[in-house]
Order: sequence, then structure tokens, then C-alpha cells
Amino acid sequence: MSSPETNGSRTSRFPALRRAARREWGPLFTTVRTGLSEHGVRALALTLTAVTLTAAVQVIQNQSWGYGPVQALGAVRAEDPLWLALLRTPLSLFVPALDLPVWGALAQILLVFGIAEVCLGRWRTLAVAYGATLAGTLYARVGIALGPDAFLGLPASDAQVVDTGPSAAVVGLAVYVCHAHRAWFTGSLVVLAMVVEVLVKDNLAGREHLAAIAAVLVVCAVREWRGRRADSQGLRAGGGGTRSGAPPMRS
Repeated sequence: MSSPETNGSRTSRFPALRRAARREWGPLFTTVRTGLSEHGVRALALTLTAVTLTAAVQVIQNQSWGYGPVQALGAVRAEDPLWLALLRTPLSLFVPALDLPVWGALAQILLVFGIAEVCLGRWRTLAVAYGATLAGTLYARVGIALGPDAFLGLPASDAQVVDTGPSAAVVGLAVYVCHAHRAWFTGSLVVLAMVVEVLVKDNLAGREHLAAIAAVLVVCAVREWRGRRADSQGLRAGGGGTRSGAPPMRS
């Protein structure tokens, strides 16, 4: 039988956990709930299209007749000319890795793209997703040029490895949304998980995930700086501005 002291500590602990959860996820949950209640499934048009396209590409590239066209249109490697890699980048976002279960990629896209689309709007979601993907692609080229002995360098053999598909975009979007809605603990967990991934299995995909995170963090830092500058200018002008940090995101 538990003592009154034990019951009291449990009672005091759970409200603290609930308050912490509300601080962490409350604004994000409210934004998603409001967006879905106002727009319904239309709020997820981009996400559902991305899930369907990724599933279709997975089916096609596993066919004897489909592997070649998918590679020609959506497989990005550091050994490719940059202009060709850029042309392939739009489709590369929806080309899942052949050696990983596609259901994991589809679940990630549905969850992260869905939350991002509701919170940021579809065009900003696309911009962040492609920006994160391009950051990984460009890092691979720089890393290979530096060589394996340099800091952040990569072995020449990685030039023949296909860039990460939707995962870099998913990681970048997760960090961006966490910043926009001040979910600091969740965002830190995402970053920590990607660092651990590289420490446990150091490969091109893991390095590209970190490059995507770095690019998104730079964008977030610029947004913070602009928000603080706008607030300080508003205060100096007598407008009674308040610190915004992250202005409303949905377009």
C-alpha cells in the first residue's frame, strides 16, 4: 500500500508533466487541429500527393521495366553533373531507398509533411523540403571534393551512392516546424537522433541529414534575427511592438 507521501509526489508530478507537454506541443496541436477543422482533407493535399507519388515510385522502381526510368529521372549522385542533379531533384524527393522498408518512409511523409503543410502552408513546406534536400546534395559534392581525410570530408566512393530520398526533407521540415512553434525539446531530440545515427552508422545518408538540419537551422537563425530586429524597430518607433521571434507561418 502506497504511503501518503508517495501519492502526493505522484499527484504533483503529473500536473507538471501535463504543463510541460502543453508548453511543448500545445501551440503545434492547436494549429494542426484548427487547420484540419477549417479545411478538412484539403489541408493535406500536398501530403497525400507526396505519399501517393512515393508509393507509386516505389512500385515502379521495383519492376524490371521501371528501375531504369526512375534512376534516370530521380536518382541523384554526386558524380552526376550539377545541372543534371538539379533537374532530377524534384523527383528525387519522392524516390525511397530500395534497401529500406517503404512503409517507414510513407509514415514519415504522412506525419511530418502533414503537420508542416497545415502549419506552414504547402508552398513553404515545399520550399523547406527542397531546400533541405538540396543542402544534402550540395554537401555530398563538397565533402567528396574535400576527401576522407578532411573535416566533414567524404570518401570518393560516395560519389556513386544515390542521395537520400525523402528523409532529408522530412528531417529538415521537422526541425523547422519545431522552431516555428517553439517545440524546443522535440526539435533537440530530432537533431540528437540524427547525430547518433551518424555516430552509430556513418554513411552518406546520415551526413546529408545533418547537412539538411544545418541549412534549416541557418534559416531559423535568420528568421529569429529578423523578428528581433523588427521588434526593436517597432519599439523605437513607438509602435509598442512585442518580440515575435517566429511570426505567423501559414501562407
